[in-house]
Amino acid sequence: MADDKHSLQPSNTKVEALDIHTEEGRDQFLTTNQGLRINDNQNSLKAGERGATLLEDFILREKITHFDHERIPERIVHARGAAAHGYFQVYESQAELTRAGFLQDPNLQTPVFVRFSTVAGSRGSTDLARDVRGFAVKFYTSEGIYDLVGNNIPVFFIQDAMKFPDLVHAVKPEPHNEIPQAASAHDTFWDFISLMPESMHMIMWAMSDRAIPRSYRMMEGFGVHTFRLINEQGQARFVKFHWKPLLGVHSVAWNEAQKISGFDPDFHRRDLWEAIENGDFPEWELGVQIVEEADEHKFAFDLLDPTKIIPEELVPVKRIGKLVLNRNPDNFFAETEQVAFHPGHVVPGIDFTNDPLLQGRLFSYTDTQLKRLGSPNFHEIPINRPISPVHNNQRDGHMRQTINKGRVSYEPNSLGGGCPYQAKMAEGGFASYAERIDAKKVRARSRSFFDHYSQASLFFNSQADYEQEHIINALSFELGKVVTPSIKERMLYHLSQISQTLAERVAANLGLKVPAKIKGLINGSVPADANPEDYQPLPPQDQQIQKSAALSMANTVKDTIKTRQIAALIADGFDEKAFKTVKAALEAEGAKVLPVATHGGEITGNAGGKVKADLTLLTVASVLFDAVLISGGSQAITALKTDGDAIHFLNEAYRHCKAIAAIGDAKELIQASFIGTQFSKASNQTPALTGVIIEDDAAQAATDFIQAIAAHRAWEREKASKVPA
Repeated sequence: MADDKHSLQPSNTKVEALDIHTEEGRDQFLTTNQGLRINDNQNSLKAGERGATLLEDFILREKITHFDHERIPERIVHARGAAAHGYFQVYESQAELTRAGFLQDPNLQTPVFVRFSTVAGSRGSTDLARDVRGFAVKFYTSEGIYDLVGNNIPVFFIQDAMKFPDLVHAVKPEPHNEIPQAASAHDTFWDFISLMPESMHMIMWAMSDRAIPRSYRMMEGFGVHTFRLINEQGQARFVKFHWKPLLGVHSVAWNEAQKISGFDPDFHRRDLWEAIENGDFPEWELGVQIVEEADEHKFAFDLLDPTKIIPEELVPVKRIGKLVLNRNPDNFFAETEQVAFHPGHVVPGIDFTNDPLLQGRLFSYTDTQLKRLGSPNFHEIPINRPISPVHNNQRDGHMRQTINKGRVSYEPNSLGGGCPYQAKMAEGGFASYAERIDAKKVRARSRSFFDHYSQASLFFNSQADYEQEHIINALSFELGKVVTPSIKERMLYHLSQISQTLAERVAANLGLKVPAKIKGLINGSVPADANPEDYQPLPPQDQQIQKSAALSMANTVKDTIKTRQIAALIADGFDEKAFKTVKAALEAEGAKVLPVATHGGEITGNAGGKVKADLTLLTVASVLFDAVLISGGSQAITALKTDGDAIHFLNEAYRHCKAIAAIGDAKELIQASFIGTQFSKASNQTPALTGVIIEDDAAQAATDFIQAIAAHRAWEREKASKVPA
């Protein structure tokens, strides 16, 4: 034993040679908590390469159980969130697709509770972190609880739940110093990602503007996984779920997000709360992509792979109903904090597939709730209770609330009259889809999971020019925070497989070269003892497409200014007539006009009228608004021109590409700001002045201003010289 280099050694034995990719050295093998060496830490045990994950997989269960119980009482992920009550209503019966009761009657409003969240940060972090957003919907149906637990991004970082603890350990603050909070710009995250090529598609989304939404009300939601819908005849189809916001899909600028985090870290939570309190109820349409079982294998990707989308050009999204949020919680802790979602909470007519990430979540969520909420009776907490009757033989347990009567708590029985009975399918009983399984017990993945770059390229190539620029800047920022050179090099190699232009631009910002090859690159899909040649992706099929319009936010709805927050910069002597004209036009379209003044209290107009200013330049910043209105008035403009905060407010709004309207002599304030330098360079038709409305006629200014706000941002202005803001 003494001669065995892998034998047990005293704890004070010195390790002479360290490997650059480990902290302790090469003499360590990955093991279970019982010391059993692990042969494959990349794949859960399945019934065949594309089969269901097996309960027998004690390694997966041990790993996820330990992970689920690492924090208390805060959620390990999705800790920071906001939620609201509402309802869902289907447009027409979906009986052809599913027997799910809440998708049958267009006159039925099914109660829902929806929670939005950031993923990586703690409860005390900021809303505006660059992060995935959770989008979880709890349907209180007559057949029981149905939870559609998704995100605002349709794919995920990993393909198999075996890697989920590793992913979260990597993105969380580094364990030796608990830094950084709610951020992925650090070595451990990018070290993990650079060793997991399957993450590249998700990274493109996470580095895009999708990761910094304008509000929860203006972001899409996705079920992420492929599920099954089953109709009354037992016919099954594959389905992907989408939530489409009726206000459009909008984001903020990265510089703006950082500043919002300072001025109002509760920006998204406050926005949701205030919109509902004001009666501006957020709305989404539920969309489905349906794939017939016969078409399961016809795509250039695997439907069971959670790192892949079904491009809408191949399978259009059919909108089948509307979600409306119309009531805020009465108590944050009792409802938002204690709500327990679970992707395994389904109703008859909705079932699972063998997506290996989904299969792991089905175990993990129950285990997490047991630890976080302290009891197997977490379903009795009011926010988690179904509206349908509950009859079972589960009794007692920690924090039991139901007082069950009678002597019978087993089945079958005769003493209780046989109750409760099993329900036949015709009586609403749930029956799992009878999927044929004929496979060997393996730890492996199908070759159809091994194409890690095609859809990442599709996403990047589908973006507008300014969106690509934002991705390049985001990657440059994130990797610029990474200290270890080899991690940056690995990432640049991966980026070159997505887009050579992307890789070269990021490399130039980092002062590095794009490597043509990386030695020893670990593919997370390949077991350590496997032949890499056996794990090459399948050749592309005809369905491979180069661009998808649906992937660019530039192509989403931009036809409304409802609920947009407009800052009206005013001072004593402001032009009352112009202010009232534009304000009325904006409010008629559903926008909110908020006076931001040089001082608090009442502001006197040029006709003697009064406007109450609850907001001042000392207490708010332009990053908290969607657009800026300056109504003019010579006395007011004179005061604003000499106020440094007012000039900064205007410059900052310009930098973040927001619509700006100046009426009459308000043009003088424009000329006193950085924007004035753009006028001196060219006509007001140049891209640098897109979205800047300068008009003497208030009515015309209002019309043009509304159009500019609806466009959300004039991203063309980003190419202008740097703004001092």
